[in-house]
Amino acid sequence: MAPEQSKKIIASNRRARHDYEILDVYEAGLMLTGTEVKSLRAGRATLTEGYAMINSGEVWLYGVHIPEYVLGTWTNHEPRRVRKLLLHRKEIAKLERATAEGGLTIVPLSLYFRDGKAKVEVALARGRRTYDKRHELARRDAQREVERALRRRR
Repeated sequence: MAPEQSKKIIASNRRARHDYEILDVYEAGLMLTGTEVKSLRAGRATLTEGYAMINSGEVWLYGVHIPEYVLGTWTNHEPRRVRKLLLHRKEIAKLERATAEGGLTIVPLSLYFRDGKAKVEVALARGRRTYDKRHELARRDAQREVERALRRRR
């Protein structure tokens, strides 16, 4: 029997799904220090300004805010430090090819613990223009109205 996988979500980037068209999603591990893990276990993190870049074959996460651990001492971490993402080499190569062609970026979608290990869900995304956002909102509203009508009919 396979062990049960528990997933405790710490932070999610709902804004990314609005601002970007999500093309592909990957789960990556995070290299963290001890006080960062303790701060995450307290449920404190912000992904809104986060993005990832590939430098010399490694993926780095920028702009993610993990606040200092309240009970930490001089060993506390920098809240907005650059963190390394742990991905398979094939996944990194695929991301590198996709971002090199232009117009695509890597954004974090959610930060969570899976079986005691901190993971981040990153997505290969294309930015949406304002009219695309309005079109997407109108499409969702229309879909919601259809579902309401079907429920009323039953």
